[in-house]
Amino acid sequence: MYGAVVDELMSPAPPARLSDGVVGLRAISEWDIPEILIAHQDDPGLHVALRMARPPSGAELGREVERSELDRLRGLRIALTIVAPGSDDCIGRVVARVTDVAGGVAALTIWVAPQRRGQGLGRRALALASEWLLGPAGLRRLTLEAGAEDPVLRAAATAAGFAAGASEPRCLELER
Repeated sequence: MYGAVVDELMSPAPPARLSDGVVGLRAISEWDIPEILIAHQDDPGLHVALRMARPPSGAELGREVERSELDRLRGLRIALTIVAPGSDDCIGRVVARVTDVAGGVAALTIWVAPQRRGQGLGRRALALASEWLLGPAGLRRLTLEAGAEDPVLRAAATAAGFAAGASEPRCLELER
């Protein structure tokens, strides 16, 4: 039973690249690791915003990349790398972690590299990821925790179609 639901939810692999012409998304890769480490170095508070105890190490990111395909196939999570058109360099990430398999619900996290912020890339990446996750990936509802202390994330999520959740004021939601 569980396997059938998981196959229905996350069996489609993301296309090699999703793009709206301004921002692109692709599956996480080992060549993202240096840019991810640099982003955490350039923004010492990034790990706190992502609710991590500390910044990730290169080894931890390597293990994440190694298990990413299995996590997707199991319906647990999918990590997408934000890239600029014509580039494969990581400028951020959108991660969907399935929180309710039967209900098709996933919690999203997003970050954009400090030097690329303020250009609307987060909003565009959220919209692009949401379109794929709620369409071909088969999810039914996406949530994103964005409290009043993070007005930039709230604005980006709202512009991407997310609305205030009914049960949790810090949580924004998008449904199909």
